[in-house]
Amino acid sequence: MSALPTWEVLDTSVMGLGKKLNQDWVETSGTGAANDPVILAVADGHGSASYPRSNVGAQFAAELFAARGREFGALVRPGRLPWLRDYARYELPEQLVRDWQARVWAHWARQPGPEGADAPREEVLRMYGSTLIGAVLAPGLFVAWQLGDGELTVVDADGRVRLPLAPEHAELGDETASLCLRKAWHLVRVHWEPLPEPARAPRLITLSTDGLSKSFASDAGFTEFTAGLYERLASRGLPGIEQDVPRWLEAASRHSGDDTTLALAHRAESGGGEPGGGEPGGGEPGGGKPGGGKPEGGVTGADPREAWARAPEPARPWGPGKDVDPTSDLSDPPSDTSDPTSKLPDPQSNLSDPASDASDPTSGTRNDDEETERP
Repeated sequence: MSALPTWEVLDTSVMGLGKKLNQDWVETSGTGAANDPVILAVADGHGSASYPRSNVGAQFAAELFAARGREFGALVRPGRLPWLRDYARYELPEQLVRDWQARVWAHWARQPGPEGADAPREEVLRMYGSTLIGAVLAPGLFVAWQLGDGELTVVDADGRVRLPLAPEHAELGDETASLCLRKAWHLVRVHWEPLPEPARAPRLITLSTDGLSKSFASDAGFTEFTAGLYERLASRGLPGIEQDVPRWLEAASRHSGDDTTLALAHRAESGGGEPGGGEPGGGEPGGGKPGGGKPEGGVTGADPREAWARAPEPARPWGPGKDVDPTSDLSDPPSDTSDPTSKLPDPQSNLSDPASDASDPTSGTRNDDEETERP
């Protein structure tokens, strides 16, 4: 029997050039073991005067996903895959949105702004608006969720780079979906990928806010950056690049003008070369210049557990239907699926609020690349 993959995680966030506050937040943990799933989460507060507490909203989003993600990872068992697929698609997105909106409202009640504690709920939620991308890696299963912009990028065993949650149609301008929409769970995209054979598991998974992808002149440049990042991880290991990643993100931020955050999970392999310099891929941020070669490496052999081998093929990402309006007054969709997490502790109960007024600005910090929720 081949060993299940062991993962190593890294996260870095840099503030946009000339900004006074980083609106992004990131959470990472885990090794991918059954009792220690990999959790990755990045959130991007919308910024600008219209969203004065969006950095707090981003913190809440990433922390809440980390809590719910660990609960989800604990439920992963071969016999539960069909149920978990529906739970991942329907129940978890709604739980995340409701958790976030409830925590925002409670935070406002404790620390109201000039509008007062009785300000309209929709206006309060808007002040904390944020996007969210989260992923869970457990033995035999990889699942990811995305609301709004940013990128989930995967490098497969053969070196192929893919973006499984990329929207079919690009969003217009700076417009993006947001947790502040009342029924935002309708807009969450979900990627479901059973991994019956460890040898076929992804080698690298990255989550990044849009400050990284916007720094490249083309989608190809961003893809080549990810391929180059994997090449360096494969040859040098995580210790060989962790000092370089902040420098790379700072360069990207200078081009995009935005806060830039990266979270990654790399499948740990034996061996590795000596640390070296250079930028990932063949293109500088802003140039989108292709470069690099096909990554090498790979683990042979397969996990013989038949239960995982019978798992369904990876599903297409789910997203909202054409007629779904998350801001409408339509009744909430019925759910006849039991929730095994209902008896688990409330993930909000152990999450800390920002410690001081400094982390809860109400002075209208401006983000130059303002994002707006859908009408």
